[in-house]
Amino acid sequence: MSQSARIEIEGTSLEDLRTMPHADQDALLAFGRPISFTMGSATVLAEFNRRDGTLLVNLAHIDGGGEGVLLVLWKHTRAFAIERQFSTVRWNVHAATCAKPNPRLQRFLRTHEFAEIDDPDYGRILVRTQRL
Repeated sequence: MSQSARIEIEGTSLEDLRTMPHADQDALLAFGRPISFTMGSATVLAEFNRRDGTLLVNLAHIDGGGEGVLLVLWKHTRAFAIERQFSTVRWNVHAATCAKPNPRLQRFLRTHEFAEIDDPDYGRILVRTQRL
């Protein structure tokens, strides 16, 4: 996927999201509630949360894509977290327990420093924490 591929969160483009006041961004990202958005040909179901200087990203489902969706999402999420002065980003990917696990995705995540853990809140997930 090219870096300029259209990304929309609840119908709002990434470009428009970046120009919004932080309070409006927070409302659109619906911290603590699931949201869906499109990236290229993929539809992503995720939830964003904040805890003690950490931006928590729960990726529940990615439908379609395959053209670098995760790498583009990581780049944009990292930039958002730095701008908002988070100290870390924790990625929780529920690929280990989804209805149709994608072994290719699981291999990809493990080669990108994701570890499979049993989380007390989410169960078995693949997780990676990025220090900013």
